[in-house]
Amino acid sequence: MPLSCFSLSKRVLCLLCLLASLASMTSAASSKAAPVLGWVEKAIVMPVGATVKIKLDSGALTSSMHATAIELHKRNGEDWVAFELELEDIASGEQLLTPMALPVERFIRVRGAGGEDRRPVVKLELCIGEKIYTEQFSLRDRGDMLYPVLIGRRTLQDLGLVDVNSTYLTRPSCEAVDTAESSA
Repeated sequence: MPLSCFSLSKRVLCLLCLLASLASMTSAASSKAAPVLGWVEKAIVMPVGATVKIKLDSGALTSSMHATAIELHKRNGEDWVAFELELEDIASGEQLLTPMALPVERFIRVRGAGGEDRRPVVKLELCIGEKIYTEQFSLRDRGDMLYPVLIGRRTLQDLGLVDVNSTYLTRPSCEAVDTAESSA
């Protein structure tokens, strides 16, 4: 084989190895940028300041928050919902009952074995890790569920990767700030 062909082949091979290395480094850098969360995590519901268990559920589209005494009403011609966030702060063991009223972002229809249910969706802030997320939550009495907050795919796409074999990989560390209107 002539020397010039060998040099060209060697150069192409070196270039391919370099490109493969760069692709590997880019992949590693992007995986470092995306946090890995367990399928169950702790989060702070910011308007209340309660640390709660959350379930990251790729089977649900919209996130859901445990609420009781849910009542729809009109305010200045717009749909609003009055409700009580009933959450146990797992950090203190204290049961917190916080009355709130928020504008309805939209309504969702949920179909299940028990029939069809129409639920209001509101925006609430949730601290996961070191970041506060303003997310949409359907309101539902989840008192019979293990997890008061369920995080659906719409929110999961912004959080990072989910390790389905792990729990509690991150700890919430945001300061509680009351940003929601809490008059009923």
